Amino acid sequence: MPQSAPSWTSVHRSERLADTPAVQHDGHWWLVSPAGTMLASDPVFNAELDCFAVDMAASDRAVAKLHAERTAASDPVREARR
Repeated sequence: MPQSAPSWTSVHRSERLADTPAVQHDGHWWLVSPAGTMLASDPVFNAELDCFAVDMAASDRAVAKLHAERTAASDPVREARR
């Protein structure tokens, strides 16, 4: 078992996987709550968390790209400088 488990007080909201209690810390998935911290040890569950994390990252990138395109389209001077 990894030595350092995250604690409820040390985990920032931005570190959680999409506002879930799942946190990846030192390469392991943990479920963190005020009641305590538990290592997620089920390989199937961990694989689903990995897939969800990859999908969330892709979604975040797509939204950022759309936002950048919308901002560029609304600022013709900025677009002309490119």
